Amino acid sequence: MYKDKKVVFSGVQPSGVLTIGNYLGAIRNFSEFSENYHCYYCVVDEHAITVRQVPADLRKRTYETLALYIACGLDPEKNTLFVQSHVSGHAELGWILDCYTMFGELSRMTQFKDKSAKNADNINAGLFTYPSLMAADILLYQTELVPVGVDQKQHLELTRDIATRFNQIYGDTFVVPEPFIPKTTAKIMSLAEPTKKMSKSDENENAVVRILDPKDAIIRKFKRAVTDSGCEIKRGEGKDGIMNLMSIYSAFTGKTEDEIEAEFEGKGYGDFKLAVGETCADALAPVQAEFARLAADKAYLEDVMAKGAEAAARDAARTMSKVRRKLGFIELKRR
Repeated sequence: MYKDKKVVFSGVQPSGVLTIGNYLGAIRNFSEFSENYHCYYCVVDEHAITVRQVPADLRKRTYETLALYIACGLDPEKNTLFVQSHVSGHAELGWILDCYTMFGELSRMTQFKDKSAKNADNINAGLFTYPSLMAADILLYQTELVPVGVDQKQHLELTRDIATRFNQIYGDTFVVPEPFIPKTTAKIMSLAEPTKKMSKSDENENAVVRILDPKDAIIRKFKRAVTDSGCEIKRGEGKDGIMNLMSIYSAFTGKTEDEIEAEFEGKGYGDFKLAVGETCADALAPVQAEFARLAADKAYLEDVMAKGAEAAARDAARTMSKVRRKLGFIELKRR
């Protein structure tokens, strides 16, 4: 779609306040794409409703997620920032791709199994076909690169399969996207269960550090972080908790694991946890200040939404026109 630049797409659900895992593992790195890629960053509110949402909370978090995108360094002048439900092509292409996604493929998705276990009273069809809508999000913009974590890699592989299948039936229609997994991306684990990824939906507040947590809360959570029974700040077998804290400290400071071990040689876990907490809080302070400024300017956020939706819809329309022709749908001439 863009001859001069490759296209990047990523989306975040407004289903909870974003964590330092979202920040360090993804959003902080997104701004690096802006100069060399055409970037679409979407607040995927349609995905959020696979789990029951309080409407007022969903609206509030949608504004907040957009504000956080910008506060974390995504310039609306250099990136297309928009809300998924403002571009009808997502839902339309999602339904079309449902018809080219096999039941068995969806049945194998581990995220469906995980979310079904957590929401046993609401195992709805949307939860099951979520990957088809995710594929539509990506393919709608002829995306070439998708920044993904390990937990989303399976969905991207399915997106590639769907695109290839559609292209084989109807000829060249979609770009088959590639995963973009930066070597330096930090994978942040739960502070309470360091073998499990940190999740914004975790019910244990001590397990999660959120981007908007106040400084005292951040330090308190790190002080309570689960570690092993030892006392040395060193990597090793069975030291998942301390290695997670080292990863977080490394991501914020840029120091290597060897440098961290040398810095805290002879010091205990208490000293290290406090240092990680203070470093994290200090690094997030500018983001929180900018977020507060943006969140107070609802008119500005709505202007960003409107401009982003207009640009995204214009680009999505090109793909949808091609898809409709390939399928045999009749497109009405505009009067």
